Amino acid sequence: MTRFKKFGLIAAPALALVSLSGCATGFKADVARFQQLPAPAGQSYTIVADDPRLSGGLEFSHYAELVGQRLSQTGYVQASDPARADLIVRVAYDVDTGREKVRSTGFAGAGWGGGWGPGWGPGWGRRGYWGRPWGYGFYDPWLFGGAGYGDVSSYTVYTSDLSMKIDRAADNRRLFEGKAQAQSLSNKLTYLVPNLIDAMFTNFPGQNGESVKITLPPEKKG
Repeated sequence: MTRFKKFGLIAAPALALVSLSGCATGFKADVARFQQLPAPAGQSYTIVADDPRLSGGLEFSHYAELVGQRLSQTGYVQASDPARADLIVRVAYDVDTGREKVRSTGFAGAGWGGGWGPGWGPGWGRRGYWGRPWGYGFYDPWLFGGAGYGDVSSYTVYTSDLSMKIDRAADNRRLFEGKAQAQSLSNKLTYLVPNLIDAMFTNFPGQNGESVKITLPPEKKG
């Protein structure tokens, strides 16, 4: 009984890391949208970079094509002449340099003693291992005295975002503003941006002023 429960506690950090990676739960993004778009009726669009650093690159052209595909599925039409488009779609994306997170793999320390003490007391009875009572700051030979326990591991979490704005070309009136943001263990734009685009266009254009959490299904293997 004792060893089984210890194993369950030690395995918990590893399970949490798997969950954070998104391998089992899919891609999660926070999406905020403000819109006054008229119902799509064949209006033409052109897509431009909202960040000058992205303009003219093959990478941006690839992601702009993905955005265009979703707009076309919604009912808009790509303009044959960008200068005569009804709508100007401005797109930008980025991923930060990440921030380090530290996780203890052994649950060692006074913090765990205090947290687990009251909860384990009634379950283990009046006396614990070697006759010691389980209470605040209890000593556990497996957690505090064993080799390999109390180790600390670190990992990096990256924040990525995609913004999209739609203006009416005739008078530059803003019709749509949206932002999709996600945290992940990956900083690869080739993975992040397509998922952020899918999140942005889930139930597009959405309700004005809404902020929703979008979860995309995991990518199918094979």
